[in-house]
Amino acid sequence: MTSVVPAKSGTQWSIEADGHRAVVVEVGGTLRHYSVGDVQVLDGFEADELSPASAGQILAPWPNRIRDGKYTFEDEAYQLPLTEPARHNAIHGLANWSRWTLAEQSADAVTLEFELPAQIGYPWWLTLRTRWQVSAGGLSCKQEVVNNSSSNAPWGYSVHPYLQLPGVAVDDILLHVPGKTRIVADNRLLPIGSNSVAGTEYDFTAARAIGDLVLDTTFGEIEHDAAGITEVTIADPNSDRKVVVWADDKFKYWQVFSGDTLHGERFRRSVAIEPMTCPPDSFRTGRDLIVLAPGERWSTAWGIRS
Repeated sequence: MTSVVPAKSGTQWSIEADGHRAVVVEVGGTLRHYSVGDVQVLDGFEADELSPASAGQILAPWPNRIRDGKYTFEDEAYQLPLTEPARHNAIHGLANWSRWTLAEQSADAVTLEFELPAQIGYPWWLTLRTRWQVSAGGLSCKQEVVNNSSSNAPWGYSVHPYLQLPGVAVDDILLHVPGKTRIVADNRLLPIGSNSVAGTEYDFTAARAIGDLVLDTTFGEIEHDAAGITEVTIADPNSDRKVVVWADDKFKYWQVFSGDTLHGERFRRSVAIEPMTCPPDSFRTGRDLIVLAPGERWSTAWGIRS
């Protein structure tokens, strides 16, 4: 169902199947709502509200942060707008506040498209296409991108859903992250090193309570199963309720954020679980940076089940 409303997030596209319902919106192609029955799985936002703290947004052509917005790619230097001015960083890409267009729609699925034009700081023309679908198995998302330019383009991708277990405080949530290392960050949340999590407070390789730990943490050396899937789980310690975020083998990192810098009711209300293809600052470091050749089509998939 399509709902055209005079809302800050633009046109609303609702998809439903087997008791699962999601709402994707025009601004940013953002996932605004996901519920199973009457349980709100996603800590989303209202139609006439700006996406708070990047909730549900698609982060492309880079996730996380770029130091000073400066990078060099194939011997050319570029300067991006500083979209996180307090930390002097470029953050979360160029697609999250633009209007996406409807490409396909059915009762249980919707596909949105965005033409990212070449611009100062990122002079490549890309076409992004996102297919969202709900079923008895949960919510799935397939992301495609095509480099329409005549030269190689740097690329990274992530998404920013906040997940919740209604009635369970973040401190009590049992968290499982299959990451053997964490990136050590400076006060601008940029990487300065990497440490093993074994035996530390950041070791969630076996599920345990978050407690009062403050997380805005990138986990690396993540494990994938035989099918190439990696999963992060939040679970209720007093029942069998859980939410799983899964991602395919294109994703090399997980970012987990416990919401400590959010204000009001959103403070430590939910946990952002972000699969990332590359770590913060990869445009500068080149670490796990994807390079799209002219005409190349790249795709990946991730999803949520509860």
